[in-house]
Parts: sequence; C-alpha cells; structure tokens
Amino acid sequence: MKTLLLVAVLGCLATVFAAPANKVRWCVTSDKEQEKCAALAAKAPVFSCVRKDSVLACIVAIRAVEADAITLDGGDIYTAGLINYNLQPIIAEDYGITSDTCYYAVAVVKRGTQFGLRDLQGKKSCHTGLDKSAGWNIPIGTLVSMGLIQWGGIEEKPVEEAVSNYFSASCVPGAARTSKLCQLCRGDCSKSHTEPYYDYSGAFQCLKDDAGQVAFVKHLTVPESEKANYELLCKDNTRAPIDNYKSCHLARAPAHAVVSRKNPELAEFIWNSLNSVQDFNLFSSEAYAPSKNLMFKDSTMKLVLLPADMDSFLYLGAGYTSIIHSLKKEMTATPSLAIKWCAVGHGETSKCDAWSINSMGDVTTSIECQTAAAVEDCLKMIMRKEADAMAVDGGQVYTAGKCGLVPAMEEQYDADQCSVSGASASSYYAVAVVKKSSGLTWETLKGKKSCHTGVGRTAGWNVPMGQIHKQTGDCDFTKFFSSGCAPGSDPSSPFCTQCAGSGKAVGDESKCKASAEEQYYGYAGALRCLIEGSGDVAFIKHSTILENNDVNRDDYQLICPGKEPVAVTDYLSCHLAAVPAHAVVTRPDSRNDVVRILQAQQAAFGASVIDATFSLFKSDSGKNLLFKDSTKCLQEVEAGTSYDKFLGTEYMTAINSLRQCTETTPGLEKSCTFHSCQEKN
Repeated sequence: MKTLLLVAVLGCLATVFAAPANKVRWCVTSDKEQEKCAALAAKAPVFSCVRKDSVLACIVAIRAVEADAITLDGGDIYTAGLINYNLQPIIAEDYGITSDTCYYAVAVVKRGTQFGLRDLQGKKSCHTGLDKSAGWNIPIGTLVSMGLIQWGGIEEKPVEEAVSNYFSASCVPGAARTSKLCQLCRGDCSKSHTEPYYDYSGAFQCLKDDAGQVAFVKHLTVPESEKANYELLCKDNTRAPIDNYKSCHLARAPAHAVVSRKNPELAEFIWNSLNSVQDFNLFSSEAYAPSKNLMFKDSTMKLVLLPADMDSFLYLGAGYTSIIHSLKKEMTATPSLAIKWCAVGHGETSKCDAWSINSMGDVTTSIECQTAAAVEDCLKMIMRKEADAMAVDGGQVYTAGKCGLVPAMEEQYDADQCSVSGASASSYYAVAVVKKSSGLTWETLKGKKSCHTGVGRTAGWNVPMGQIHKQTGDCDFTKFFSSGCAPGSDPSSPFCTQCAGSGKAVGDESKCKASAEEQYYGYAGALRCLIEGSGDVAFIKHSTILENNDVNRDDYQLICPGKEPVAVTDYLSCHLAAVPAHAVVTRPDSRNDVVRILQAQQAAFGASVIDATFSLFKSDSGKNLLFKDSTKCLQEVEAGTSYDKFLGTEYMTAINSLRQCTETTPGLEKSCTFHSCQEKN
C-alpha cells in the first residue's frame, strides 16, 4: 500500500513539473506592482499575478512552482542561482545604445556639496537595497577594496556593521530595522516598494529629500530635467556631470533579468508570452506614480532572450560574483599546497585518482580531483573555483579565454626542448586522413561521412570546418558531409549518427558525448571511427596515426586542398594548419599556484622520472587521459600571456572566421560573451 501511495505522490509531482504551462504567473512585491500586473493580465490573459511580501519570498515561490517569473537585479540573481533555489536568468533587459544589457553603477551627489568619493566617511548614504548591485554590492565592494571601509572579513564582524560604522546614518532597505542602516528610511526599511526609499527612484528620492548626502544608483536614475542639480563621484576623487557616467562610474553591472526555474519549455513560453503583449507598455510605470520600475525597469528599451545554458554565475560574470563573495566571506591569501584537477569521464577520473593518491607521498604539493561530464562543465567549475585547472586543446583554450581563464602551462612534445631555457613552444599539424583504397581527395569529400575529435576542438573541428566554410561560405555543414561523428554535437544531428557510444548498452547515454566514454572521441577515437568504417575521413593531428602501432600506416594517406594524396609521414607538405599545443588553463588568481604545483608534480611523475610510482603522461585505461600521451614535459607559459597571444594570429584568424557560424559556437562561449560587462576573473 505504501509503495502504491509513493508512486501516486511521485506521479502527481511529475505531472506538476511536466505539465505545459497555460499561464505565466508573475510574482510581484507591492500593491502598485500588483496593480500593474493586473492591468497586464487584463490585456494579456496569458499572465496572472502572485503577490508576495519580498523578492526572497518570490524566489521561494518560483522554486516551489507557485509562481513562474520575476525580474531581478544582479544581487538577487546571485541569490536565486544558489543551490537551494536553483533558478536561472532567462531574459535580460536591454537599455539601448547607452548600455545595452549592462548598466553603470554610480554615486550621485547634489551639486555644490564639497566632497569626493574618498571623503564619504561620516556622511549619510542612500542605497537601493541590501545585496542589490548598484546600491550595495558594487559601492560597498569598491569602498572596501579601496581601503576606505575598514573590514577584516566576516570572521571579524558582518560587513553591515563595518558600513554602519563608516556612514553616520543610512537607508539600506532590507537591513536590520534596529540598525543605523535603516535610520534614514521613511517607511518600514523593507526590501520592497512599501519602503518609499527602496530601489533606484527611492534612493534618489532619499538624496533629493536631503535625508542622505550620496545615493548609490544606476546611471539612468536621475531624471533629465534634474540632471543639472546633481553630479557623479569618480574613483579618482573628482566629480563629473551626470551624463559622464562612461568615464565616471564605480563599475558596470549586468542588466536586470527575468529569472525562472531551469526548464527550457517554460523559458520559451515566458518569452513568447511577453512578445505577444499588445496595447500595453511593459516598461512604463507612469500610471502608477509615484512608483517606478514596476515589474521591469522603466529605462528598458527591449527584452533579449538569453542563451539556453546561461546560469546566474555566467550571467553575472566572475568579476561581479567575486565582489559578492568578498562581501560574504573571508578571502584567504595563503598559497595553496594542493590544486583541484578537473577530469572528464570515468577513464580520466581513474587516472586522476591514482595521481592524487601518489601525490600524497613525499611530494610537498598534492592533487585533488573533481569530475565532470564534459570539458565545458569543467571550465565552469574552474570559473566558479570548484576546480582549479585542466589541460585542453586550442579550441577549448579559446573558449576558456573568452570566459576569463588563462593558459598557465603547455605540453611539450619534443624531449630535447624540455631542458632548454626559453624553448620554442610545441605545435602540431592538423591533418585529414583517408583510407588509400577509398581514392578520396579533398575535392571529392562532399557527401561523405566524417570523423571528428569533437565539436570545438582544434584539429578535429575548428581547422577543417573553418577550411570548408572558407570554401563554401555555408555554415550548415550537414550540406557538406552526409553524416559523421563529432562528439559534443546535438544528439539529433547527423554528426551523431555514426558515433559508437560506450558500446555497453542499447540506448547508450554516452553516444556522441564529448568525453572518453564515447569510443570515437578524441584523436584515437576519430581514427578508430575511420578504421571501423563509420566515416570516410578522420580529422586528427599528424602524430595520431604514426603513434598507433596497431595500424598499417601504408593503408592510409593524407589529403589537403589543391594536392594529390600523400603518405601519412609527409605531413609537412600536406596539412590543414600548424596549431598550438594543448595547454593547462586556470583562473588568473590561481595561475602561480598551478604552475608551481605542476612543476613539483612533473619533477616526481614526469616522463624523465625512472621507476616513478605514477606516470603523468601515460594512460593505462585509454589514450590521452588528462594530458596527451605524447607529452614529454609541461612548460610554463609566460605570465600575462592572453589566450589570443598564446593561440597565435593564424589560428585566431581561422577560429574567428568559424565563429561566424554561431550554431557551432560552444554554448558556454555564447553565455560568457553574451554582454560586454561580464567582468572576467
């Protein structure tokens, strides 16, 4: 009986979560916002309204499927994205040519007052709300980082206490009502429109009423008719006119965004519903004066749909997220003796575990292991400081660089160069391999089946597809190849039909995954795809077939544009491009630790170490696990080297050309580059 009851309950829950939405339940936090929402629902019945007392209550309601959407500022987007709520931004506000999907956080003062940003101690301050971007996180983070607010970290005292000691009085809606941070507020000091000094318009009104002497708001807050009476405080302690926000601001912040549960169908329904609204101005609160910014900011020009895999961290950017972290916990500056390595799939995880166990011996530094399903997931973990480093190919160095990570060390494939100071960097050749018996040339490839190391990878995708795009001008590569295996492709793509998966089960979840679980993934996998007849051409690096002792190299040849096929040993005369070596990527703040620890690790477990308990550059249960098996040593990439400088002009030109084909741009890269104010690490 209990089992039947449990099944029934689970069935009901599944129905709740899976049922297609027929209304967008918008969460509102004030009577005026409820009025506007009701007026919207009257014009567009696809909307209904859910009234809650606070933004946090709305976040909880959306998580509990009692509401569907609310527009939040960056600080609240951060909260909504925490694991206990797990919401994601799905649609961004766009403020037009002045800022697009970003805005400027500024400090506004009355003209004629005689103080600068460095003179705020003892003054009275107006804030949009606790934990909000322009009103709290950015200005307080700025004042702390400039050493103006003295705060030793959360262990010493809450940052709110440090702020209340710095300003003589404040209005910070959402702060403890008995504290000095609520002293200037006119209402209940709640983080909602029931507090007259809440939000941008409220913080500005606080300044206008002479309750406070400085207001921390966004650059579009001061009305046009009143700009002459106010000025901005600049970080160099000067002042500037209100319209000079581009050169005088505290930071750029990501726009407010609509958040919802992680459900692609629901996101699409909300987007379509908002676009269907007619005879109603979503971006005006004029009819509900004096309230402003109801449901959306009044300065919004349009809404922009976000990439499907966007989350709160990617939307806010590492720079903004680090500001929030710095206000919530102590930032330790002690150098680490361990780094967390990110492994993809079972084979890499097994090797990493062996590395970790061996690193705990006599070596003074150690390795800890994290695991993820794909390289992009690892890069996200590194960005979030859940992991520290991994080795990736050039295409992935490009994506990592777009997300604020940097190359720290590179693989060297020439043993003679390992002992040379300032040795020339390793590179390899991207080649196209076919069976000699096929009679194929580059010019007769169209319509054939292709084998790739993975989507977004250098030799297996970026170089050959860049070459094909240059020839055809067409981004739809399914018109060129009939089918193939390109791990990381959409499962419904023709580029997944030839993939083998793990070979362990029907309906194999590993099929076409960008990990070693897919038998045709990576260099060895793409070659195997060709050998087993699943493809007619394999795009790999020049040494892949030369290093494979199980293959008769005389049965294969290289093809390249404008040439007859040549022997696989003749790669110098027939290749698609010379490309940079694989590199270890990490966050800029971890770069020195990663280099130091890897140097110690290869001194213990590198290729030159005889009788080592573990071999860093050998793979027992697969090929090219964690590092390429052909690696002889890791060499330091000069500090300050950016990803584009590391990749070189030739490769950057090729990949930038391929990026015209947005369909093949990795989802993570789209999310990292969505807007210009995503401050990197």
